[in-house]
Amino acid sequence: MKNGTKVACITGGAKRIGRSIVTAFHQMGYQVVIHYHHSEQAASDLAKSLNQIRPNSAKIIQANLENFDEIWQLADKILTAFGRIDVLVHNASRFYPTPFGTICPKDWQNLMLSNAKAPLFLSQALAKNLQQNHGCIISILDIHANARPFVGYSVYNMAKSAHQMLVQSLALELAPFVRVNGVAPGVNILPDENSEQSLTKQQITSICQSIPLQRVGEPSDIADAVLFLAQARYITGQVLAVDGGRSLTLAGNPMQHV
Repeated sequence: MKNGTKVACITGGAKRIGRSIVTAFHQMGYQVVIHYHHSEQAASDLAKSLNQIRPNSAKIIQANLENFDEIWQLADKILTAFGRIDVLVHNASRFYPTPFGTICPKDWQNLMLSNAKAPLFLSQALAKNLQQNHGCIISILDIHANARPFVGYSVYNMAKSAHQMLVQSLALELAPFVRVNGVAPGVNILPDENSEQSLTKQQITSICQSIPLQRVGEPSDIADAVLFLAQARYITGQVLAVDGGRSLTLAGNPMQHV
């Protein structure tokens, strides 16, 4: 498919998996809207590089998805960017541990808003245009959302599970004009070395040994799956695990999740 008139918006599209998804859609001829929250420089650099390849093909929009009012403003800006929306990718997400006994209302707000509430209301705000264009919605979920809770991350588990149910619900609500699917990563990217989620070499080795394909995945693996679902005209309400077989051996060990 090579159709420069189609538009894809990727939330959290400036870095890591989001960046890979943005680049993949752009390579397929889409105009891309890159949403970001804090990563302005990364978003600007990405858009600049894409616009050098094909002028006026990428635009950036800042919004805090944990602010309800900004979700509606974001929807308006997405439609204004290129005048339409064909593919909406919910990639933006908060992820951090919430050990039981220490969970506070702020944790609930942070994780539920970004992982469940924002996808619901942004989808609702863009639904009419997506229906007009027979578009699709694709959500980046998590293999732990499918009855495999991740120990020490109760609120995150709940939020991602809610998002997965949203995928299945909207597949019915928006049929037959809009398809809604999800991609569930396993270990497809490692945390930054200087982040609070950074891993030791021993931990990384242990992770790889727990994956049937014996390696950590890459952001491009997720992007490939998203592109597939964007073009799969007879698939809706499905969640595709892209995890190297990890969900077959998953025990919920926090040292085995990234």
